[in-house]
Amino acid sequence: MRRILLAAMLSAVFGSAHAQGAKESLPVGTPIEAIKPGEWIWYAEAAPEGPMLLVVSIAQQKAYLYRNGVRVGVTSVSTGKKGHETPTGVFTILQKNKDHKSNLYDDAPMPYMQRLTWDGVALHSGRDPGYPASHGCIRMPDGFARRLFAETSLGMTVVVTRDAEAVPENVVDPKVLVQPMDAKGRPVQVPNLSLFEAYRWQPEKSEFGPMTVLVSTKDQRVIVLRNGIEIGRAKIGIVGDAPFGNQAYVVLDGDAGTPSRLVPDLPALNWLAIPLPGSDAPAGSPAKGLDYEAVARIALPVDFAKRVYRELKPGSTLLLTDEHLSRANDGKGMTVLSDESDDSHFDGPTR
Repeated sequence: MRRILLAAMLSAVFGSAHAQGAKESLPVGTPIEAIKPGEWIWYAEAAPEGPMLLVVSIAQQKAYLYRNGVRVGVTSVSTGKKGHETPTGVFTILQKNKDHKSNLYDDAPMPYMQRLTWDGVALHSGRDPGYPASHGCIRMPDGFARRLFAETSLGMTVVVTRDAEAVPENVVDPKVLVQPMDAKGRPVQVPNLSLFEAYRWQPEKSEFGPMTVLVSTKDQRVIVLRNGIEIGRAKIGIVGDAPFGNQAYVVLDGDAGTPSRLVPDLPALNWLAIPLPGSDAPAGSPAKGLDYEAVARIALPVDFAKRVYRELKPGSTLLLTDEHLSRANDGKGMTVLSDESDDSHFDGPTR
């Protein structure tokens, strides 16, 4: 009887999720601060093509959608409540299911589900009261969730931050892709990965799709993933001991019209730079939380960096962090690696 009652209560809360929120977009000129719970703005025609990026602000309970560096949507959201906080960090969309039902909460409907972690965090349509109320997922109004689901693809980058909106900034090739020099003007040397290999590069393990390049100053490693599969890794060299903070970069469509400093026979790329939680950039940086000069103190193996650069495609993500590379999703730190792919988790719990 108690189980039946619980199912009925959950149905009341989740079952009408597909009908919740405003049916239509607010006018494009509506101030963001005027967006109320359940409301949203969609103006995808502002940038009809290019890689997409979603930035979720827990502090604001809003999400901002960008396509090729142009903001094309804003929505109210409801993130995880106390004890079930939504983890912050950089994620990729791992799985999509228009008619998903929770296997934790008596098959509660979670329409337009887009999975971010295999242990249960996802984007989906649901109740949006204007404050954190979920068990870790990011709920959004049905109208926005439906449009977002139709536009996104697997591997799209999603940034979740506790702070106010992390305002992206357009940049040309991050300086981590340029070989730094030491105090005497000599190229910074990078140690070999092991006694047997300078670095590891196996792109044949996953040949297509945007890459995720993870650089950890804590681990002094760079790891390259494609479709959740590791295709490369190397050690890095660091000049100085000042913190770098956390920052992410996403490759945009098109190029900068100038040669790349790393691979001169290729054009330099346009990137969208995003400040992340824990960034320690000084005041006056081009974007709050981003210190573009700091990344020039990180050295990658030159041959390795060139191989990575030749594989970059629109939507590829570069993440720099002072944290360990970890798959933990406990809500206490920044998740910097959550796209572990494992068929045994394909229908993992969602909440």
